[in-house]
Amino acid sequence: MLRYLTAGESHGECLTTIVDGLPAGLKINEAFINAQLARRQSGYGRSERQQIEKDMVHFTAGVRNGETISGPVSFIIRNADFSISEKPAITRPRPGHADLAGVVKYDRRDARDILERSSARGTAAQVGAGALAQLLLGEFGIRIVSHVINIGGVSADAKGMSVAELEAAKANSKINCADPMMEGEIIEVIDRAIEQKDTLGGMFEVIADGLPPGLGTYAQHDRKLDGRLAQALMAIQAIKGVEIGDGFMLALTPGSASHDEIFRDPKRPGFKYFRKTNHAGGLEGGMTNGMPLVLRAAMKPISTLRQPLQSVDMVTHEASEAVYERSDITAVPAACVVAEAAVALVLADAFLEKFGADSLTDIHAAYDAYLARISKM
Repeated sequence: MLRYLTAGESHGECLTTIVDGLPAGLKINEAFINAQLARRQSGYGRSERQQIEKDMVHFTAGVRNGETISGPVSFIIRNADFSISEKPAITRPRPGHADLAGVVKYDRRDARDILERSSARGTAAQVGAGALAQLLLGEFGIRIVSHVINIGGVSADAKGMSVAELEAAKANSKINCADPMMEGEIIEVIDRAIEQKDTLGGMFEVIADGLPPGLGTYAQHDRKLDGRLAQALMAIQAIKGVEIGDGFMLALTPGSASHDEIFRDPKRPGFKYFRKTNHAGGLEGGMTNGMPLVLRAAMKPISTLRQPLQSVDMVTHEASEAVYERSDITAVPAACVVAEAAVALVLADAFLEKFGADSLTDIHAAYDAYLARISKM
């Protein structure tokens, strides 16, 4: 099992991550990991905190001479704005945040005890862990890409693009968008939200290419890959909906137009079976089917507004405006990067489940043998 745990608070000294289950012999590319952390901090509409922090990973265990050695891998990401001075107490919970429910659940009086951990700052640790998973998947030609498809009600169109085409199209985008024609309109919407002291949500898509058929299983509900992926995406802060492939549209489409017909080409290299459509998004029966994995998620607007919503002071019980903590206008482009990490961790777990997890050498041998077997089907 590939698993990870994180610790740390939004304004604490550092974020700590332990990743358990990585095979021995995986080369650690710190530049790649730091680049993923930098991507998480980028995007038009982010707060000034992203200019303060320059996240860098520092490995503390499990890596020697630049590669994993079989034990758990641990690393820290320091918070650049850490201060030993006490932050002011928060007694006016924000609608849409974990503040009030967390105070009730854990019997606290200061909502800062809740928001420090529930903050999206913790996604930096997740991105670091996911980057390790991406390095592992990359050893086998599996690539993951994400892109924004809507912010504030303005939609982008990148249907039919391959992973390589998406990467090229969004290379210079300020918002991780592969539709340059619509990027300007989306930025205008963000600018209006800044003027109005409001926040915006949106939608993004994550695609994984190069996956072999057969990752996951139908045998038990908690091992189905679609369920595991949906849980990973739904666990990201502010995500309120997830769909796989054509998702909700399939509920409105007859079966004759919903399912991906199967074809076989004996001259096709490797796995001979293929589809001309991908309505299922690369998953059938809880397993990958050899087509690209396509996931989409909907993110609600950030709950901290510069023009606060109504709340109640938990000390005086009087009506009051919710507290304002430094925040983004929109974090949909950043959520894309977090989602890539979440998807990579689930896929890497399923990959190791299928092909072994002790050493990279043995995994390559098992993978090559599997590809050779299914190429004869």
